[in-house]
Amino acid sequence: MTHLSDLFWNASIEEMKQGFVFDQEHEAYECLVCGKRYEKGVIYQDEGVLYEAEKYVRRHIAIEHTSMVDFLLGLDKKWTGLTELQRTLLNYFQMGLSDQEIVKELDGGSSSTIRNHRFTLREKMKQAKVFLSIMELVEERSSHKSKYIHIHDSPSLLDERHAITEQENEEILKIYFNQGLDGPLKEFPKKEKRRIVIMRYLTKLFDVQKHYSEKEVNEILKARLDDYVTLRRYLIEYGFMDREADGSRYWVKSKAK
Repeated sequence: MTHLSDLFWNASIEEMKQGFVFDQEHEAYECLVCGKRYEKGVIYQDEGVLYEAEKYVRRHIAIEHTSMVDFLLGLDKKWTGLTELQRTLLNYFQMGLSDQEIVKELDGGSSSTIRNHRFTLREKMKQAKVFLSIMELVEERSSHKSKYIHIHDSPSLLDERHAITEQENEEILKIYFNQGLDGPLKEFPKKEKRRIVIMRYLTKLFDVQKHYSEKEVNEILKARLDDYVTLRRYLIEYGFMDREADGSRYWVKSKAK
């Protein structure tokens, strides 16, 4: 399943449509799909042509990810809420096919059925706008709202253990990293929710775009707990990292922000 970072979820609708955000702190354009950054003020060369950073990130998205509509349509149903038929129809719509052409592509149905699907999808868009507005208003007006942190994007692993607020996350980290977040764990927690908070934080020690040998993973984790094998095992078990079957390579599946 495609990993969607906090950067993606925090992006506006317009930013999702364009496929990148501008990071003010680092003065760089960052791809929402893969996280690659292009610094403002740097000139990038490709096939003998020079590009400013913003134009180059747009080129990157077109070449590496085809288009944002293709990427978004390819996301899991958990994130889009679309049936397979709706996904197929939307793909035909964005290709500019007429109702008659779509009927031929589907090898069945009728133009009136396709028109009904168009109407249903437009109604779904209206409902999404209303729901988004409602949720934003509810959160803005809630005087005691609790913001939940994003854990990761493996739906088969998500359950009530992953319903963790920002306040809970901070409190757990303070307890177990009592010498500061750059220091070692005082102990490995027994409760699963606490373990998940620790595992999520430990992903910050790894580069999401890099692959690691088992030895490299061990060296990084050893600085946080002598029992680095346990940390490594739970990073895999809780869906934060993955590895080759022979243990030759490890990589981050869900990067904490």
